[in-house]
Amino acid sequence: MSAENEYSPGLEGVIAAETSISYLDVEQEQIVIRGYDLIELAENRHFLDVAHLLLYGSLPKTGEKESFQDRLYQQLDLPESLTSSFSLFPASMSAMDMLRTGISLLAGSEKHMHDQTTEANQKKAVKLLGAVPAIIAGSYRTQQHESLISPDPSMSFSANMLHMLTGKTPTALETEVFDQSLVAYIEHEMPNSTFAARVIASTQADMYGAFTGAVASLKGPLHGGANEAVMHLLLEAGTPDGVERLFREKLANKERIMGFGHRVYMKKMDPRAQLMKKSLHRLAEKQDRMDLYDMCIRGEELIAEEKGLHPNLDYYAAPVYYLLGIPIDLYTPIFFASRAAGLGAHVIEQHSNNRLFRPRVNYTGPRGITLT
Repeated sequence: MSAENEYSPGLEGVIAAETSISYLDVEQEQIVIRGYDLIELAENRHFLDVAHLLLYGSLPKTGEKESFQDRLYQQLDLPESLTSSFSLFPASMSAMDMLRTGISLLAGSEKHMHDQTTEANQKKAVKLLGAVPAIIAGSYRTQQHESLISPDPSMSFSANMLHMLTGKTPTALETEVFDQSLVAYIEHEMPNSTFAARVIASTQADMYGAFTGAVASLKGPLHGGANEAVMHLLLEAGTPDGVERLFREKLANKERIMGFGHRVYMKKMDPRAQLMKKSLHRLAEKQDRMDLYDMCIRGEELIAEEKGLHPNLDYYAAPVYYLLGIPIDLYTPIFFASRAAGLGAHVIEQHSNNRLFRPRVNYTGPRGITLT
């Protein structure tokens, strides 16, 4: 093969698109979101501010933020035709599959499906950004034979999401930490689910189709399912000493320990993990659960010593969500609820300057076989 057609397994290192949305600057240890540092945004602005930045290209002014929030609130009340369908979902259906199906059903209420102008796509992105948390909470609560929780206009968007997921009114600290986690997950350049969404959008497929494809991608344990796996691992370990025993056992058996390493962050810690590590400490201290924080520290130190790997976002987001009272089955759907803002921005950008994705292959099969 010529140098320009060199095969790269998993497309590692391949530049697949030009974008003004985000960039992972590993050398500077910075995640750039439309020119801003993601961690600085998470520490100083709210989730809706960053969502507005992604979808409209700028942080909202006061009037714009109120209007944006009002439009999102309108989407939290799902169509009755959609909520009534939740009871038809099989009891064995996973939360991610319910989300994927819910988005497809929501598409049935879209009146401007084939309008792919920037303005039309922005409206669809806002609709999805608001509706996705309601689909997650509504479908799961229906499956658990619990009543749906209506949004409370006195709460922020993030507080409403947490309230609808847990059934409890969150404290100021819980709302702040949850909001930061949403910012941490909101956009991350070109992971598998974002690439899947852009590939689908490149065919001129609609935003709902791109989102359902992204859900299918994110469901995979090598992408979005890691946060759930981390929490199950911590619960199995039970104590800091238990973490060390369990992790050493898995290392000896050459088993993968989820929550560590990243295709891009090879030798440095994911800066989003640092953010959630601080949040975990605050929550654990408040709830007298420093044992959980100590478990995570023991695991982090052990894997760094034995494998030279560092935690990614999922490793510390998982125990944060656990202390917030969120069911483990909803960790990955929440990831998607946040990433909906980034995905919307990518679909808008793809449709605005489109070229169909159509790569080639490195053929390794036989040649010259003749019929006899």
